[in-house]
Amino acid sequence: MHPVSEVGRRNLMRRAHAVGFVACIAILVLSQLVSVAAEEAGSEISVVAYRRHLQALDNLVAACQKQRSSCDPNQVGADERVQWTEGSGKELREIRYGWLRLLLEQAAKSNGKTSDSAAKLPQGSGQTAKGTDPLLAMDELLKQGRERLAADWKQAVGSGQIVISRSAERSKLNAILARREFRGVKKQNPKEQLMEKLTNWLNEFLARLGGYASRFPWLGNALLGLLLVGILLGLGWALLQVERRSRIRIVPDSLSSSSAPSAREWQLWLQDAQARSEMGQWREAIHFVYWASISRLESLQLWPVDRARTPREYLALVTADDPRKTSLRALTRSFERTWYGGRAADADAYQAALALAAELGVE
Repeated sequence: MHPVSEVGRRNLMRRAHAVGFVACIAILVLSQLVSVAAEEAGSEISVVAYRRHLQALDNLVAACQKQRSSCDPNQVGADERVQWTEGSGKELREIRYGWLRLLLEQAAKSNGKTSDSAAKLPQGSGQTAKGTDPLLAMDELLKQGRERLAADWKQAVGSGQIVISRSAERSKLNAILARREFRGVKKQNPKEQLMEKLTNWLNEFLARLGGYASRFPWLGNALLGLLLVGILLGLGWALLQVERRSRIRIVPDSLSSSSAPSAREWQLWLQDAQARSEMGQWREAIHFVYWASISRLESLQLWPVDRARTPREYLALVTADDPRKTSLRALTRSFERTWYGGRAADADAYQAALALAAELGVE
């Protein structure tokens, strides 16, 4: 099997660059979509602003209880990230209102018909009494929604006022870690820490995408489209590789073609060139010198036998780091100018072709 030609390598590099360019575009588009979704998801707010928002949501649900036409899920607003303070520490909590949007949407669809607006309560809610139907009217669900908002408001009021001592918990943890089964536990090396951070980041990123996709259907469709495009590009690239490899002919070293240059010894080609030079037929002499060089290189198994190969294809089969490529390129140009280009040849051109052929082992 002959080595991959320079032309094949160039084509492969072009395809690889094209695939890389498309992948970069896809990543940029994906990042833009995620950034847009993140902007629409809201920004960081304080606990005071969070309390005001909860109060407004409670008023919205109260109005929905009185009149179903007031149940507008669009008035809930985007999810929020609250700067939460607990004890001496601070953290950023993400508050989601998907449950409230869904509740108001169902309430708006019910239009006050309790028989059509029934829904199941979550398991373990403790709100279903014995002997009652597990399906509760929408009014009961709206009441429970207000209770949840009230509980969230109370928790927000207590933010920054509760000081928790964790010394007892720390002592218990230290006692547990001092046991024999934990003695072999070692600290993670930098590589393991990096892999864990990457895994956590990927999980968080996918979780956020899932949350965005539930609230923005167009984002899910866009991600699905990008996935399909990536699959099609990968499949196309694989098919191109299979098609390219199928063009490479695998020929045993002992196999030869009767019409190939190496089927005739390069010494005979050189004798024909000398005979034509004695008759002053310089154009034909250069022609035979060129094929003597091709026969010589082919006999050295520089490439597999192919009787349909052109001079430029022979030149492309020689790798760029091969010192013989420069001489073969010059000899090919001389041969093409005189044989195909119709230029007149003389003794100097013939001697130059002989010198180039000698560098290729024809002497």
